[in-house]
Amino acid sequence: MTQPLKENREFQAETKQLLDLMVHSIYTNREIFLRELISNASDALDKLRFEALTNQTLLEGNSNYEIFLIPDEATHTLTISDNGLGMTYEEVIENIGTIAKSGTKSFLAKMEEAAASADHELIGQFGVGFYSAFMVAKKVCLITRKAGQKDGVRWESTGDGTYTIETCEKETRGTTIILTLQEEPTSDDHPSETFANQYTLEKLVKKYSDYIRYPIKMNFMKEAKPLDADGKEIADAPATQTTEVRTLNSMAPLWTKNKSQITQEEYYQLYKNLFHDWEDPLEVIHSKVEGQVEYTALLYIPTHAPFDFYQRQSTSGVQLYSKNVFIMDNCEELLPEYLRFVRGLVDSPDFSLNISRELLQQSSQLKLVGRNLEKTVLKTLENLLTKDYPKYIKLWQEYGKALKTGVYSDFHNREKLQELLLFPSSNSSEELTSFKDYVARMPENQTDIYYAAGKDRTQVERLPQMELLKEKGVEVLYLLDRVDEFAIEALGSYKDKKFQSISRGDLNLEDSSDQTKKESSELNKENQSLLSAVKQELTGKIADVKISSRLKSSPVCLVSGDNGISLSMEQILAEMDNPLYKASRILELNAGHKVFNVLKALYENQPSSEEFKDYCQLLYGQALLMEGLLPEDPIAFANKIATLMTDANK
Repeated sequence: MTQPLKENREFQAETKQLLDLMVHSIYTNREIFLRELISNASDALDKLRFEALTNQTLLEGNSNYEIFLIPDEATHTLTISDNGLGMTYEEVIENIGTIAKSGTKSFLAKMEEAAASADHELIGQFGVGFYSAFMVAKKVCLITRKAGQKDGVRWESTGDGTYTIETCEKETRGTTIILTLQEEPTSDDHPSETFANQYTLEKLVKKYSDYIRYPIKMNFMKEAKPLDADGKEIADAPATQTTEVRTLNSMAPLWTKNKSQITQEEYYQLYKNLFHDWEDPLEVIHSKVEGQVEYTALLYIPTHAPFDFYQRQSTSGVQLYSKNVFIMDNCEELLPEYLRFVRGLVDSPDFSLNISRELLQQSSQLKLVGRNLEKTVLKTLENLLTKDYPKYIKLWQEYGKALKTGVYSDFHNREKLQELLLFPSSNSSEELTSFKDYVARMPENQTDIYYAAGKDRTQVERLPQMELLKEKGVEVLYLLDRVDEFAIEALGSYKDKKFQSISRGDLNLEDSSDQTKKESSELNKENQSLLSAVKQELTGKIADVKISSRLKSSPVCLVSGDNGISLSMEQILAEMDNPLYKASRILELNAGHKVFNVLKALYENQPSSEEFKDYCQLLYGQALLMEGLLPEDPIAFANKIATLMTDANK
């Protein structure tokens, strides 16, 4: 063994905060710690089993996989041990000393919010199972040795923000966690029982971890009297204590049973065991398929998205099995990115146990299974929308943005996905609407589906471009997410109804008897020289200037041309560090507004004056502000306003 190394270290700052929350027990259901630690042990056994497929020496002559519980009421300790893959010195520091992989400031903000609101289920979104040990323990000691390594590692902490770590000797591979339990009773259901009691542990394993695929064992102490020659107990003889090793869990894979034999609670508990969630899933999808490829799929839709779901690199939560044997986690080839919120597993006898990720990418069998799963999930979502709308709304609030990305990333399922989309609209301040419902409400003479994009509902409703549509009572969809306009652009139309931005091109609202369009055309001809002068003053900033047919009370607005991107999409692309795409900006003036009359009088009397030029710049700046954009020179814009205010009082 190498020279022992011992360090005293501090936890990462965020981990300190998390430990403080755990130590002060913000979660009432503290017994859940056992499930978390057993699930971690099962994960370690999965990893070893997979690694050993190509490297048998890692087994070190022992191919039996097991988890062992050792309660000791005398010392008030509980030991959870596994003979899985184990960890190196560096891995312990990385995985135990920090939560950098799964948490940041946003993580802690959510956790503290849970503490304040007594949301005791929220922790399940974060995967911090190991730290749950501090809900019941005043000291935690972890001893581990990675399979194939010589040295073990000892880690210890009281949850005070510091820990010690050192190399040590450990004969067997795997990880042992020793919890020195808090003195007070900690079982919520039976205050007289503690987590050092073997019968309490047996009950909790059956409740939370019955379907863990590896045996969870424990020594049971029992008293027995000696037997006589006939095999009968000797009544007067003193009893002796014997030890019996029991396996506490059934280990029967739930997904191999018929659906009629599985209760909802069993489905939910397996989900919690496999995916370390403390909350029941929103929906369960269990299917068995025979044909070109035989497989069983057990999929779940979590009730809540992880707190960082839309910020991280997407990973699929689907596990891969072959004949009930775990092959790999996060098999990305099974479901497309926009369905990455679906968790679950697929078990097929047609998959090879030693399949690699490289081979997966070329596997025609896996691609076939993936296509079938995608159809199954989309059909489930369609059924929820039509048969259980309240549940679908919950799903949409969590995963709607992900589904919208599928519209422009998955051409083959675009028609199915468009039926699942929901948007707020001017029709209701609270209810969302589908394209189908929007079209059903359209007047017969309306040919387009109108939409407006913006940061929030208030901003969109105050856009000057909304004025004419409000006057005519035309319903407008509100696109408030960054992905919305990309999805709409990818669709182009719905049921032969073209999508029309209220800030782009001609709105096509006027019929042959309406004089608005004709009057607008005549006004453009009458004021051609004025419009040309404004365009000249704003050279390089706008593509054109014209009299608006859509404005009623606002003096000015910006719209984009029929071709190219919109102003809102330009802003989104700029925020994504892609400023090369620019919208074709058209400045529209309201000929019925007093400001237009002032601008026209200035041009007719002093076409080259600074005051006329300032008015042009001010109108353009005003149009930018109404679009949520800053003027290109905010200081100059502010100075022009100050000058105008001063001159007005002369």
